[in-house]
Amino acid sequence: MSTVIESIVAQALRMPPKDRAIIAERSISSLDTEVDWDVEVAWQQEVQRRIEKIDKGEVVCLPWEQVLQRLRENGRVTT
Repeated sequence: MSTVIESIVAQALRMPPKDRAIIAERSISSLDTEVDWDVEVAWQQEVQRRIEKIDKGEVVCLPWEQVLQRLRENGRVTT
């Protein structure tokens, strides 16, 4: 790794988590130069389908704490 990169990373790691998350998101987003609109449309349709199921009461939503506890009980999360 070059000294320039090391310097940038070191500087970023001294920033608050929220700022680091913004930098990470923007850096990763910059790698996606091509948008597959078929995939984007399919995801939007899936999101809409899931929202409709929730609105109709066909799906039971669980609080994150309960999901995390179940994952821990099943050994899928160790922290």
